[in-house]
Parts: sequence; C-alpha cells; structure tokens
Amino acid sequence: MGKILSYLSQILVLLVQGLIRVYQATLSPDHGLVQKPYGHCRFYPTCSLYAHEALGRFGLVRGFWLAGKRVLRCNPFHAPEVDLVPEHH
Repeated sequence: MGKILSYLSQILVLLVQGLIRVYQATLSPDHGLVQKPYGHCRFYPTCSLYAHEALGRFGLVRGFWLAGKRVLRCNPFHAPEVDLVPEHH
C-alpha cells in the first residue's frame, strides 16, 4: 500500500510541475508570453521556479507548504531577496 501511495504522489508531483511549466510558458509575468522587461517576482528564484523545485525535492505536501509560504510573502510589504529552497525541511 505504501508503494502505491508513493507512486501516486510522484505522479501528482509531476502533474503539478507540468502545470507550473504551462503557467510559466503562458501567463507568467516573469517567464511567459506576457513577461515584463524586468520581471515581476520580488524573489529569486521566481515563485513558480521555487514551487517547481520544492515539489521535486520534498514531494506534494511539504512542497505545497513551502511554496504556499513563499507566495504569501510575495507582496509589496516584503523586501525583494534571494530565497532558495532549503536543503532540508
């Protein structure tokens, strides 16, 4: 049963990562067709790249948790910064 859940989780991670890539290629102001000249995201790497990497490194639950925390910090009241995905969580 554990192997099946692990396999399903990996499939979901790949699916979500694919959706992130579609977003980046189309709607993203930093990567897509409508990108701004100097980007839009306050962080490096961009929020979508961060989410893609966090999902790949930590899986669905922890990856979503880290990406969600990152997106919530992306607002005009937070200073721009380099914010890499942690090595361990």
